Amino acid sequence: MNEIITWVLENLNYWVVTVFMAIESSFIPFPSEVVVPPAAWLAMTGDKMNIILVVVCATIGADAGALVNYFLAKWLGRPVVYRFANSRLGHLCLLSEEKVAYAEEYFREHGAMSTFFGRLVPAVRQLISIPAGLSGMRLSKFLLYTTLGAGAWNSVLAFIGYSIYKAFPDIKTPEDVSELASTYSHEIGYAILLAVVIAIAWMAIKKINKKQ
Repeated sequence: MNEIITWVLENLNYWVVTVFMAIESSFIPFPSEVVVPPAAWLAMTGDKMNIILVVVCATIGADAGALVNYFLAKWLGRPVVYRFANSRLGHLCLLSEEKVAYAEEYFREHGAMSTFFGRLVPAVRQLISIPAGLSGMRLSKFLLYTTLGAGAWNSVLAFIGYSIYKAFPDIKTPEDVSELASTYSHEIGYAILLAVVIAIAWMAIKKINKKQ
């Protein structure tokens, strides 16, 4: 994995961003912090890339990876998905029955909007496409919410890269950006999770009050 990460950081361009964000968004574990923040930082340091296009390519990649999970779950069905999650290969992909069950429960509780909110929540981001496929969620709606959620998260990651460029002028390599971004992205991820919980609670209270 370290060799792959090193290669990504040394060869960042729009295609690398798209392909590895697709991998990150599928069931294959790969950290998005290694891709988008360093690419955004590179966009600020020269004319090799544009930060807006970095977000666009990252979101296209995230959609592609999410579609892989969606269609595999839809075509294979729940028994095969859970069997794979419990297999040795599934464990190598950091999957487990508990993680898939948690994603399903999250989807049941929050409905279609979970495909948006789930893209912002740590530990759910890569898996939320699976219950969407298992439930037969309409593809157009799935793509809409996935694109909005992935776009929002990739914008956060790009902003981290931009902020590192502005706040840490001594940083000279994508490797250093990646290490620093990993710390910030986790903190921001949990802050977003708290915001999502508050938003869902507020909508639930509003709905209850409306019924009364």
